[in-house]
Amino acid sequence: MPTLTVTQADLIAACVRGEHRAQRQLYEQLAGLMLTVCRRYLKRREDAEEALLLGFAKMFRALPTYRFEGSFEGWVRRIMVNEALMQLRQHEKMVVSFEEFPQPENLATTAATADTQLQAEDLLTLLATLPAGYRAVFNLYALEGYGHQEIAELLGISEGTSKSQLSKARAMLQRRVNFSAISTN
Repeated sequence: MPTLTVTQADLIAACVRGEHRAQRQLYEQLAGLMLTVCRRYLKRREDAEEALLLGFAKMFRALPTYRFEGSFEGWVRRIMVNEALMQLRQHEKMVVSFEEFPQPENLATTAATADTQLQAEDLLTLLATLPAGYRAVFNLYALEGYGHQEIAELLGISEGTSKSQLSKARAMLQRRVNFSAISTN
């Protein structure tokens, strides 16, 4: 008996009609990836899971407005990022004093070697050590592809602050990667 192939458009249409089976299937297809997106912004797994569930609720409510322009996964990712940022504002202090951390030009760095390898979980752990503002800017810029102007609007900061926080986040991550490489050798 031939297997019936359901297109993404068919699955979305079924979800819009309120078919629970289709909603569950769409959730199962995207939940793992979207939880990873949420975890990059939020330190605690429980907060990331809450953002994921709230994000899916918003996604299902907004599904009738999806225009099939661009990537559906990208559309869902944007919803999840926005929800994770809302959770971040609720659970963590977003303002960081720039004097709290050394300036990037004063940081001692060593070149990362080819044998320095980070697993996904290790990277999430490292990202979680960044102050909330640094983490949000780094994720938005380096992982989501937002520009500094968009980041400034999303976070309610200046473009210069976005650039500065990205620079400092990179420097802190570099230092921590170098430190962990040295301590494991």
